[in-house]
Amino acid sequence: MKKHLTALGISALLFCSICLPAPAEAGAESNPIYEYATLRWAGRDDTHVIFPGGRVEVLGANFKGIKRPERTDERAYFMNLAVNALARQGYELVAMTPDDYVFRRVAKP
Repeated sequence: MKKHLTALGISALLFCSICLPAPAEAGAESNPIYEYATLRWAGRDDTHVIFPGGRVEVLGANFKGIKRPERTDERAYFMNLAVNALARQGYELVAMTPDDYVFRRVAKP
């Protein structure tokens, strides 16, 4: 019986240490502020990104001169290029709809 209680106690401590959040240190930022960007497919020439603050970048010029490999879906190929470009800027994908991909990154102070 004592072994069962010891095992139960160790299991409870392990669960708490893994699943419960650690208390925030004084002065630490516990809730980061994010900024969001939306990527929308509108064909090869008109696909665009809406950045925080409302700036819009049409990606058609960036796709000029890039030859899509044969038997590759146009939308999937060029959206993949755009997603990777946003990832290099620190954005991570957080949501998808059939038309839009929504990204976020921690806002710079």
